[in-house]
Amino acid sequence: MAVPILPLNEMSIDEKLQTMEALWENLSADPAGVESPAWHEEVLRERERKIASGEAKFIEWEKAKADILRQTS
Repeated sequence: MAVPILPLNEMSIDEKLQTMEALWENLSADPAGVESPAWHEEVLRERERKIASGEAKFIEWEKAKADILRQTS
């Protein structure tokens, strides 16, 4: 199957975001059809280990969003 070539350099941010949303909507319609790479399982197992050992630290979602916003602005 040929990979479509998008004029990314000519697309606005809004057009790029709309394209990403359309791709995600299409992919998420059949999650069983998308195989996770092996490293995903490794990352999840490590996170589960940290939670079980008490090593993981959690913060409130509102604080996390504020931190992300501050780091990206």
